[in-house]
Amino acid sequence: MTRRPRGIALALVLAWLVVYPLALVTVDALRDQGAWSFAHVQAFVREPREWQALWASVWISVASVALAGAIGIPLAFVFERLEFPGRRLLGALVALPAVLPPLVGVIAFLFLYGESGFVARTVTRLFGLASAPWRLQGAGAILLVHAYSMYVYFYLFARAGLARVDRSMLEAAESLGAGRWDGLRRVTLPLLRPQLVAAALLTFMTSLGSFSAPYVFGGGFRVMTTQIVATKLNGDLGLAMVQTVALAAVALVGLAALRRTQGGRSVAVVGKGTAPAARELHQPLARWGAAVVGWAFAAVLLLPHATLVLVSFVPIGTWTTELFPPAYSLGNYGALLRDPERLRPLLNSVWMAAAATVGTVVLALWAGRLIVQRRAQFGRTIETLTTVPWAVPGTVLAIALATVFSARQPWIGRWVLVGTAAILPLAYLVRNLPITAGSVLAGFRQLDPSLDEAAASLGAGRTRTLVRVTMPILRPAILAGAALAFATALGDFVTSIVLYTFETRPISIEILGALRQFDLGTAAAYGVILMLISAAAMAVGTRR
Repeated sequence: MTRRPRGIALALVLAWLVVYPLALVTVDALRDQGAWSFAHVQAFVREPREWQALWASVWISVASVALAGAIGIPLAFVFERLEFPGRRLLGALVALPAVLPPLVGVIAFLFLYGESGFVARTVTRLFGLASAPWRLQGAGAILLVHAYSMYVYFYLFARAGLARVDRSMLEAAESLGAGRWDGLRRVTLPLLRPQLVAAALLTFMTSLGSFSAPYVFGGGFRVMTTQIVATKLNGDLGLAMVQTVALAAVALVGLAALRRTQGGRSVAVVGKGTAPAARELHQPLARWGAAVVGWAFAAVLLLPHATLVLVSFVPIGTWTTELFPPAYSLGNYGALLRDPERLRPLLNSVWMAAAATVGTVVLALWAGRLIVQRRAQFGRTIETLTTVPWAVPGTVLAIALATVFSARQPWIGRWVLVGTAAILPLAYLVRNLPITAGSVLAGFRQLDPSLDEAAASLGAGRTRTLVRVTMPILRPAILAGAALAFATALGDFVTSIVLYTFETRPISIEILGALRQFDLGTAAAYGVILMLISAAAMAVGTRR
């Protein structure tokens, strides 16, 4: 097969998985009982609650970007530019929320800061209150969870950018009379602009598609992701399609606006390539003060993790009004391992996430081979198609896939997969393809083209060159992308709640079921296991 047919074949596969479902949802939004109709669109436009939910999604996302940036950027400067006791370990601990799956982070916050959580019980006991002093519901609760879980994007991106800021540029600014503030404003921040815009883009898109925090803490406050699921469960599929299209449109507009910001005026420098060394705090009070503040902050960040572990040892029905649980046991973990029905969600999540990850790696390698090494005719189209799922909220993607794979029409690329074991791995594959493809494509672009030529001159065919030469060199990029895709799919909740069945229910749905039954220990035990598997996958992928 020549390069052109290969490129066409991959472009068609990706279009079928990504574009076709979204297009079909758009068509269904404009149809009613088999005929073209604007009835559902008119119902959406005339209903104030729909606009309120859409606006809530937008402003929550913008506020999440602001809060995450306000926390993450200063932390990046502290841990990259200052030297104090425990700096390296603390710098790693500050990034720990990255390995906490969204739903697990939400329930950890519930156990810690909810009305019956440890902090609320402590405050109630200390001040002799009759009830909890707050309710963890509404926009404030959602923003609290978003800020906690998403500041990591700004922290990691800004810290990586600071590590590449050329010291000679700062020295030149100082020699011209610029103080620290001027150097920060006119040199460092412009150089960090690509990283900060990328972090803002990731935070905005993640918040716009967030479902776990609004679902658990929203109360009467609705965003469009929860609105779509509620409408679908109420049986109004036509209106749900219009809501899906509206949210997808907002996501694409937001993506285009932020990308335009990223593609605007940029700063390019050539220098020594050496980052400035961390400034050591010489005064003992400053050194140990920074260490104490750092450890205190790390302790606050680790509290949700510790709370989750503690609650996982609480037997069901033993913790009622006490400040701390009166009894602890390994019973919750034992029940998960002994009871096949309790173990099934965990096994389901593992095999479905693994299958989806293998699929993303295969498509990413195929794309990288065609785009970078073979320079296929449709390379730019293929690369665009691999990134589109990242710009589409998970709820939108789940509704779109459910629409395509709920009818048997093979002549137009539709099969009945809804209700089978295949739909969730397929959804995880499409949703996480941008993660793996981004990593693998970056790895391909760092390869020396002469390696392929050398292998060919020694008689190696394309397949042997890929297996014996290309893939070993790409191993770090493949592992990094695959690990992140696996961990993301393992804890997926937003697509799972739309597409799961009882037989294929993943661990995230089982956690929600345990919470509804007030079986907090079992929910926490599932969360701990999910957190450990995710952390192990990330450790393998990053070799840390």
